[in-house]
Amino acid sequence: MPLTPDEYQRYARHLSLPEFGEAGQAKLLKASVLLIGAGGLGSPLALYLAAAGVGRLGIMDFDVVDVSNLQRQVIHRTQDIGTSKAKSAKRAIADLNPGVTVDLYEEGITSANALEIVAKYDIVIDGTDNFPTRYLVNDACVFLGKVNIYGSIYRFEGQATVFDAKRGPCYRCLYPEPPPPGEVPSCAEGGVLGVLPGIIAMIQATEAIKVITGMGESLIGRFVRYDALTMKFRELKLRKDPGCPVCSAKPTITKLIDYDQFCGLKRGEGEASTASVEMSVADYAALRETGTEHLLLDVREPFELGICQIDGNLNIPLGQLSNRLAEIQGWKSKLVVCQCKSGRRSMKALETLQKHGFTRVVNLAGGILAWGEEIDPAISAY
Repeated sequence: MPLTPDEYQRYARHLSLPEFGEAGQAKLLKASVLLIGAGGLGSPLALYLAAAGVGRLGIMDFDVVDVSNLQRQVIHRTQDIGTSKAKSAKRAIADLNPGVTVDLYEEGITSANALEIVAKYDIVIDGTDNFPTRYLVNDACVFLGKVNIYGSIYRFEGQATVFDAKRGPCYRCLYPEPPPPGEVPSCAEGGVLGVLPGIIAMIQATEAIKVITGMGESLIGRFVRYDALTMKFRELKLRKDPGCPVCSAKPTITKLIDYDQFCGLKRGEGEASTASVEMSVADYAALRETGTEHLLLDVREPFELGICQIDGNLNIPLGQLSNRLAEIQGWKSKLVVCQCKSGRRSMKALETLQKHGFTRVVNLAGGILAWGEEIDPAISAY
């Protein structure tokens, strides 16, 4: 179908590019892209792909807009706080380019829904921030023959590449095994420069447009790393792993699996022993009511205490704990309750204390977020 008069005007700067022209714009208008996540990366991705004229965008996000998101998630507004990120993104896209069709998925991607949803789109762009989802997205894309445009951010650094198992490596070729749970902090724990997601998302959006239109040389087989503090890009070569369990000639994984368990986020057979060192927020509230002697060890970063904290805590960030054990030597045989945002960092703290001879250590299950949800509504989620 030829472009409409409105499309000729809207996309005039694309049409002026000899390498792009009407044929390139027509390909964009016919294309469909699934954005997994409408957060730091998904926000600028959605805006620029909509502005470029990608005909159909799928927006997948189960979360709601929080005030702490607005520092970097530029598709959302202050008045969107508390509303669905997917709906907020659709509103912004409609304002920018009403010609774009937007499919909403106000849910997380899982092994149960991934294949059905991914199959509907030409390209998938991963804007998530956790390892189970990254492995899940990768495997679904490999099984369905879809291009997976990857990006990640942390503090002042970002990275991006294009995974296409038909022409190059997949995510598992780069990361065969996930890191131990809690070893890699999230952006909420370690922070992120607000403009950084925009830079990495622009790389992802550029690669999506190139893949759709066939222009230029894609990042397949190349891995870009960016350091905002030095304003330097570094490129690494990626090679397909001949023994990859998913994309090799003889794969050992041929269907979607339990990715939380694969990444060590489920306790499995060790559940009973792990549960014995966890304390629910209800039990901890009761312990505080009785006045039982204990140390509440908050292992979050200092800035997080400025957002919310439980009274009476001692703050030693997880990264400093091993070097500051002398400060809590008097609690070696007394009750220590480790606490963080969600319970993952505090479990690592518990393991550290146990290795150094602390005999009565428990982890506050769900962290301060669970405390806010179940015990103290004045606690701000972040």
